[in-house]
Amino acid sequence: MVAEALPKVPEAPLVLGLQPAALIDNVAPVDWSLLDQIPGDRNGSIPVQKDELEHILKELSTQISAVPLKKMAGGSVANTVRGLSVGFGVATGIIGAYGDDEQGQLFVSNMGFSGVSISRLRKKKGSTAQCVCLVDDSGNRTMRPCLSSAVKIQADELNKEDFTGSKWLVLRYALLNLEVIQAAIRIAKQEGLSVSLDLASFEMVRNYRSELRQLLESGNIDLCFANEDEAAELLRGEQEPGPEAALEYLSRHCRWAVVTLGSKGCIAKHDKEVVQVPAIGESIATDATGAGDLFASGFLYGLIKGLSLEACCKVGSCSGGSVIRALGGEVTPENWQWMHKQLQLKDLPVPDISN
Repeated sequence: MVAEALPKVPEAPLVLGLQPAALIDNVAPVDWSLLDQIPGDRNGSIPVQKDELEHILKELSTQISAVPLKKMAGGSVANTVRGLSVGFGVATGIIGAYGDDEQGQLFVSNMGFSGVSISRLRKKKGSTAQCVCLVDDSGNRTMRPCLSSAVKIQADELNKEDFTGSKWLVLRYALLNLEVIQAAIRIAKQEGLSVSLDLASFEMVRNYRSELRQLLESGNIDLCFANEDEAAELLRGEQEPGPEAALEYLSRHCRWAVVTLGSKGCIAKHDKEVVQVPAIGESIATDATGAGDLFASGFLYGLIKGLSLEACCKVGSCSGGSVIRALGGEVTPENWQWMHKQLQLKDLPVPDISN
């Protein structure tokens, strides 16, 4: 008697991203005159209401005839897991919710096409979050996300099965999502996952610092990424609020701590080892959107491969350098080739991409 083959259970993704709300980025190159009309700090990220978002999009449509608006699945976590999948061949998945609208469909198809497992995304009645990313001619971006009316996954909708078998959970700090973040961390830790946290934006750190520090000091965050501005806000008002002091603080609570310094590279600490790695000089910034997110992709790939702390930073520097060469937080095929060439030149492992 021939035994029937059991249906093949799909293997759990190695890296899972939690992005409670699916998000579509509307990326556009703009000049200073338009940026001056938009309230809030330039280069920052400030939430807006739906009518404000529509107003900005309308303004853009009158200004950008030469370069059309680029629409793509966005959000820090989506950028990181998509980068790991496409650029490094790592199996990834994403947990979250999307609306029953055109934007939701675009998010799902973009992530699915990029090889990210979308079985943990829940479809809900309502609208999908959007963000306007305005990029000036120096490559700096000003973000205006519209999240308030968007559908998102709630803490009580997460289940153990979402996490079983995975090794890493990737998160981005946001006070609005604190309950679902804490629930995800709780399940992830029960299931033996390591947790990576990105500090989101200097405004988020500035406005909700005590909640963030509580989260970091819980001992549940294994890896933390901060950029220079976020690092400054983390210790604002204390004796020396520089990146080194922030790195020292983060490393007391996280196994790996990384502070990215833009064109100056990054500093990182694991146990007692501290490294400083310069940025890639060859990279011209067209748009800084996604630089930190793709740095995280490369760094995580390095950790998964068992590379040294310095090598993890170098791979992160190469992948972060690849995304800033074009508009938006998604790396183009040509720029993945550029990144693989940089890895070769630096004697770093080049991913075997079969897809």
